[in-house]
Amino acid sequence: MSKINLPAQIEEKKIQAGDLNMNVLFAGDKNGTPVIFLHGNFSAAFWWVDSLLTIPEGFYAIAPDLRGYGWTEDKPIDATQGMKVWTKDIINLMDALKIEKAHFVGWSLAGGILYRFIADHPEKILSVTLEAPVSPYGFGGTKGIDGQPTMPDYAGSGGGVVNPTFVQLISEGDRSADDPNSPRNIINTYYYKAPFTSEREEDFLTASLMEKTGPERYNGDFVPSENWPNVAPGVWGPINAGSLKYIKEDIPAMLAVENKPPILWIRGAADTIVSDQSLFDMGGLGALGYLPGYPGTDVYPPQPMVSQTRDVLEKYGKYEEVVVEEAGHAVHVQALDQFNKVFHKFIQENN
Repeated sequence: MSKINLPAQIEEKKIQAGDLNMNVLFAGDKNGTPVIFLHGNFSAAFWWVDSLLTIPEGFYAIAPDLRGYGWTEDKPIDATQGMKVWTKDIINLMDALKIEKAHFVGWSLAGGILYRFIADHPEKILSVTLEAPVSPYGFGGTKGIDGQPTMPDYAGSGGGVVNPTFVQLISEGDRSADDPNSPRNIINTYYYKAPFTSEREEDFLTASLMEKTGPERYNGDFVPSENWPNVAPGVWGPINAGSLKYIKEDIPAMLAVENKPPILWIRGAADTIVSDQSLFDMGGLGALGYLPGYPGTDVYPPQPMVSQTRDVLEKYGKYEEVVVEEAGHAVHVQALDQFNKVFHKFIQENN
């Protein structure tokens, strides 16, 4: 792992998982129950470093860099597969490591991965912890708690809604704080509740900057739309994969599972990324007056991401919601002790 201060207690390996050579971090009891930690967008496995270091006795923490991120082999992301582009990799990783069942933790984007994983592989799951998960109906382009498409072509979701300056600065490896859209500023402004910053800021930034960029990676491609905000999803990259266009079967399939694994949902009260008034959602930004041509809340309301998640989990049944008041999007970084208190109890009770 280049230019990262990896603690001695953490082991790093390259694991061939199907067609993908994955970079994976390990910590804890090798003979213990596996706990698989999945990171979000603009992050990497290293973001879980303190969770790995504090894993309880009797558990084995495993954190892969997902396809498109970190030091895992650079391969394109076929968005038309939706979340299955990653669930297949996870199954291949479990097979390679000879893991039959595990506890799973998914942060942000990885929450969407775990909705699909529950639908397809409930027999592989002991428990699921969702931290600040993306809405079950994807990120952007939906309205109402039942997640209806705001526009028939899913305009307002997918690769076309990502700030191009941010993507350009990632591709350049920018480490400055000069531009409000610089990777460093995005992390410090939106991942935490101000004025918090992490002692691992430089390493987190290094890991995040390993995200692969381009038309088949991040932010992906997009197509023009006659509907506001005039871009609709393309077919490549992680943000397109998270559009309702490609994941609309995930939630009906998850709710249809007979033996549902228990879910713990942890979120920060100050999260402005995954929120009912997200500062990254076209509807939310339009309603605040930040985007030209906004057609109004009656046509394109903000996506109620948290309310959508709660509605789906109420229908799912086996879940607990925990809100951490003094935290933003990265609860496990900003409030590790509070995160661990509920997370450790949850996996121990369901082991």
